[in-house]
Amino acid sequence: MNSAVQTLTKKEQLNFLLTNRIPRRWLTFFIGWYSQIQSPLLTKVSIWVWSLFAEDLRLQDAQKQRFNSLGECFTRQLKEGLRPVEQDEDIVTSPCDAIVGAHGEILGSSVFQAKGFPYDISELIPDRYLQEKYKDGKFVTLRLKSSMYHRFHAPIACDVNRVSYISGDTWNVNPVALKRVEKLFCKNERAVIELHSDKPNSSITLVPVAAILVASMKFNFLSETLSLKYKGPNILPCEASFSKGDEMGYFQHGSTIILFATANYEFCEGIEEGVAIKMGQALMTGHSTFN
Repeated sequence: MNSAVQTLTKKEQLNFLLTNRIPRRWLTFFIGWYSQIQSPLLTKVSIWVWSLFAEDLRLQDAQKQRFNSLGECFTRQLKEGLRPVEQDEDIVTSPCDAIVGAHGEILGSSVFQAKGFPYDISELIPDRYLQEKYKDGKFVTLRLKSSMYHRFHAPIACDVNRVSYISGDTWNVNPVALKRVEKLFCKNERAVIELHSDKPNSSITLVPVAAILVASMKFNFLSETLSLKYKGPNILPCEASFSKGDEMGYFQHGSTIILFATANYEFCEGIEEGVAIKMGQALMTGHSTFN
């Protein structure tokens, strides 16, 4: 047994059993259905129950305070000005509100989802060109808790010309599961989005990873919603341009975004595992260096 698994406390083991040793797919379908029920009263009760387990739920930051469905609450937009975006051209900003997880240097092609749990880039990203590009580069795992703002934004000014979609499982992506399930991100439903910029020697790619109760990613520049019910092609061509901080899409619940960067980037001061970061805050430097 992996030593990381042995360090789980009884509370963590119970958490893992309750959130993973269940019919994950069917529970995800159920929550997807339930979250779309149009009932202000049911929604109010559901949010109250949710708040008992999510003490950091901050609905006062939302543009609207009353919701007709739980899904409206999950995908809420924020009041103007609450997420100022760092405009320094050299800075890569956080694409979302998140808790910083495993991050650092990619060792050859090995990435860590948690201490003692490596995976190869090729197991997460099927594109060989991208696999080679990020060897010995940098990565950072950004976990969106269910109570957080669920929309994600462009971390740099960029163009997107395609989305690669990989269907998969719906394991929970919380720290307990990451210490228990090897190569978890490589098992779950996910998308790969390369961000093209005017900096030829710098490259950023986002990999949004869905999870239990989520398994649904909506991109503003695609007509399709990528979910467990999606049966279309895996490569979706598109033409989309973003200024830094522009909204790109959203999760239906909380989940994870893994950001990959070439070796010329460095993490900003204060980026440490377990630290909360807001969308638009400085995440990495080096975007305009060596270009």
